Order: sequence, then structure tokens, then C-alpha cells
Amino acid sequence: MKKITLCIKVYGNERKTIDTISATIANELKELDVQVSVTVSDDKWAIAKVEGDDEEFASNLLKKQYGTLISIPEERRIYKGFISSIEEDRIVVDIGTQVIISPENMNNLGPGNAQQIASRFGMIRYLPVEVEIISNKPITQGKFSKHQADTWWQWKKAGYDRVTANAITRSELKTAIKRTGHIRDIYGIERLGIMEHVIVCRETTDGPGIVAAIGRLVPSKLGVIIGSF
Repeated sequence: MKKITLCIKVYGNERKTIDTISATIANELKELDVQVSVTVSDDKWAIAKVEGDDEEFASNLLKKQYGTLISIPEERRIYKGFISSIEEDRIVVDIGTQVIISPENMNNLGPGNAQQIASRFGMIRYLPVEVEIISNKPITQGKFSKHQADTWWQWKKAGYDRVTANAITRSELKTAIKRTGHIRDIYGIERLGIMEHVIVCRETTDGPGIVAAIGRLVPSKLGVIIGSF
């Protein structure tokens, strides 16, 4: 049996989140001869127990797909993590240890303090992100990876708004959009993580309007990226 602590944060409704993680992983590994059970660690990370003839291969697939926790990161390396807090003077990303991203290390995302930059790109707590480590002494400091920054700028320059959402399944988010009559106002819903998604609005759809419409129906924190040509 292989036991892996994956870089998947468990938050919100814990039972629903674990069930969703279990179903997602089972679907991804359905062609392999393995059984997978998912539990949660004391610090709220998903633990996958993988057992079967293909457990080695399946474990490596999960590590590649989701990443594993890092306690002592290496400088100039890129790691997966989740935004754990957004403050005026910093954004904190959890990769298994806390990575501090200060405004001066977000120059490639435009001017402003950390909260203003986060608002510009629809950053919300628990959003999955990639970070590059700048220094790990005396505290771990980093910046968002080039790929991560490029993705946000592509969203910003796309010409249509996007809405980020956490703590919700894709089907629940789609149901909320249908209930408010806005299903024809979006192109679709893209998966960012297992419980994190982004709604892609049509050119004529106002992202803040979508937030106002669905906010009362979902347990999510919602962020908006205003698109511009």
C-alpha cells in the first residue's frame, strides 16, 4: 500500500470535499488495478491510500497531477499550493509550508498593494496556484510562477469576464447558474482544482452581475476578473 499526502486542501464541508476528491481520483484511475481511499490530515490536506497491482504507477500519477507537500522548499524551484490568506501587504500561499509573496515580488501583475492585485485577478482563498521560491531564509519568500502570471494576464486580456469560485463542485455551480437564468450568459465552467473553478462569461455578460445573482445560492467565496481587450 502507498500512502500519499497530496497537495489538495480540504476545507468547507469536509465530508462533501472528501467524497468529491474520492470520486475524482477514482475516475482518473479507473483503468488501473487499484483501490483508493481518501482521508484528511490534521492540517487539512488530502491523504490518498493506494493499494493494488498498479499502486506504484497510480501513486506517481497522483503525485504528478496534484503535487505533494513541501516542508523545506528549494530556491528557484516551482511548487503547487493554495492561497491561504490575502492581506494588504502580502499574499500567503501554503505548499506544505507558508510562502510569503510581497507586493514588490508581484511587479509583473501591475501596481497596487497585495489586496488590490488579488482583486484585479480574481484571487480568492484556496485558489490553487504555482509559486517560485525566491528565498527560504529567514522566512520562505516567493513569487507567482511565470506560467501562473501569464495565465492571469491571458484572462485579463481575453475581452470577457471570469468569476472564480471555491468550496463547490462543478455540478453545484452549474445548477446555481441555471437557477438564476444565466446559463446562456456563460461559455462554460473551467476546473482549477477539485473544489475550485472559474466561470467563463460571454462578451456581453457582466462578471459582477453573475456574482450578485449566484452569491446567495453558493457556499463559495467569489472573485471577478474584468476582461479587457
